[in-house]
Amino acid sequence: MNTSDRSQIGEMPHGRPPQTEFNDGLDYPRLGQVTFRRGTLTENQQALFDEHWPRMGTLLEDRVIDIDEWFGRSGAKTIVEIGSGTGTSTAAMAPLEADTNIIAVELYKPGLAKLLGSAVRGGIDNIRMVRGDGIEVLARMFEPESLDGIRVFFPDPWPKARHHKRRIIQSGPLNLFASRLKKGGVLHVATDHAGYTEWINELVNVEPSLEFKGWPWPECPQLTDRQVITKFEGKGLDKDHVITEYLWEKI
Repeated sequence: MNTSDRSQIGEMPHGRPPQTEFNDGLDYPRLGQVTFRRGTLTENQQALFDEHWPRMGTLLEDRVIDIDEWFGRSGAKTIVEIGSGTGTSTAAMAPLEADTNIIAVELYKPGLAKLLGSAVRGGIDNIRMVRGDGIEVLARMFEPESLDGIRVFFPDPWPKARHHKRRIIQSGPLNLFASRLKKGGVLHVATDHAGYTEWINELVNVEPSLEFKGWPWPECPQLTDRQVITKFEGKGLDKDHVITEYLWEKI
């Protein structure tokens, strides 16, 4: 099966995802032995996936996405959500920003299948999906200064100290995010993990081309109210965890 065949059905090659070697002296997450997880879809999920993935989804590969062609319109704002999970907040927010292209990036196929099902059943036409590691997708598939927003909601906190190097919020990804944002573009991050909050607090000013705006930011040019309590937020609130949100503007 060649790459184009895989892109039609959302399948990924076995083994470790490709990892770009960044030589800028910044810190990037290393995936170690993390491999692609297959996951199992229900019969109904698989039927929807087979029918709609060729139009709504694609795989990580070395090609720049033609955003206008994919969404069938030109000039619309585009936001990429890194690590969309099961897409609960993605599907809730997208109808409220119908004039914006939303591209959800996620490795886990069942999560993408749930989001795809929500979009199809809800008639939500401004969502597209990429299956792959978020850093690699941004580095390989989007041109510099092509995005109006990037969202990273509840990224894996990798709580053990020896795994902190796997966290996505580091100086390198912040630099990559900034490079893909247009001037005035917005980076929105949310976490409910106290240790990760401390970690991010140390990094809010590390990227010189991102101006930290704090939370809330009333003049923010994009939707920042996630509108729904996701599964992860609900669990966090049940445990009296504090959800901390961050906004930056590309300058």
